[in-house]
Amino acid sequence: MTPALELRATSFREAGQPYLSARRVSEKLGLPLTDLAAMIGVARTTLTAKSGQRKVDAALSPLVRIIAMAAEMAGDEDRAAIWFKHQPLPGWGGKTAHDLVREGKSDRVLDYLESVRAGVYS
Repeated sequence: MTPALELRATSFREAGQPYLSARRVSEKLGLPLTDLAAMIGVARTTLTAKSGQRKVDAALSPLVRIIAMAAEMAGDEDRAAIWFKHQPLPGWGGKTAHDLVREGKSDRVLDYLESVRAGVYS
């Protein structure tokens, strides 16, 4: 992650904590924790269990990278969250980034954002 993206990603951590916060991510995206858990493929109880912090951090990491990259391009995290949930991606039959992440295709969304950032529009 670039320094700018890393700085944006810190807003998804609780103060003084090294791991990403499911609560913060759910608030930024306006999603219930249950929906967030389903999207990233972990149990709802794992999101808040202290023993599951590493697993949750690893599962949230691609999602946070997507939001941080989108925020860098859109100007802020609120716009990035709207884009993530509502903007269909070209070439995906009307699917949004949210849909693709839920299908386990975070890497495809990151590839798309990288290509847009590089000036290649799909």
